[in-house]
Amino acid sequence: MGSENKSEIKPYDRLSELKAFDETKSGVRGLVDSGITKVPRIFIQPQDSPDRVTTTPRNIGLSIPIIDLDGVDKDPIKYKDIVDKIRDASETWGFFQVVNHGIPESDMEEIKNGVSRFFDQDNEIRKQYYTRDATKPVVYNTNFDLFTGIAANWRDTVYCMMSPNPPKPEELPAACGYVCSICCKDIKLRVSLTLHLCPLVHLWVCVPASKLERDSGEPSRISA
Repeated sequence: MGSENKSEIKPYDRLSELKAFDETKSGVRGLVDSGITKVPRIFIQPQDSPDRVTTTPRNIGLSIPIIDLDGVDKDPIKYKDIVDKIRDASETWGFFQVVNHGIPESDMEEIKNGVSRFFDQDNEIRKQYYTRDATKPVVYNTNFDLFTGIAANWRDTVYCMMSPNPPKPEELPAACGYVCSICCKDIKLRVSLTLHLCPLVHLWVCVPASKLERDSGEPSRISA
């Protein structure tokens, strides 16, 4: 009897499970809405994975570095101070948060609300945008590296390319189309912000500022 039960155990076919999950076009949100009580195996990190969390995170009082750009183009002393802060944040953390960048807080709040509206839609509506074709005006899917990563991440993403050729209004999801128009407006501010940061970063990474400025003109993608 024991050997019979053992023979009935099917081997884990990860690729098949990935394909089956992707073909639902429902993403992680669809799993949550379905009421699952167990995380599918495709999302579980292998025991030997360096990304696997083995201990409970502790609150050790760390905070993300904040770079305040207020007055950066008017005060040479503050300019130097910001260069130092960017250097320290980049070397120590690898990232930082920028404040007083010129993008209105009301716009940022509406962007977050628009993203929530998209994911709160009926699953059948979201499915219309689910694709792995990055050339589509709007792309919604789970994990860009779903089929190549060691384990899938518990997240869904929706994004659209807004520069240099933004999607037509009718190609955008009704739930967040207005948000995309806001982002189009704010892209100009983002470029301005980038041009502020380029010479700051250039001062300590030894990369010509002209190259950084040139790269800032690459296509802009809104992702959430």
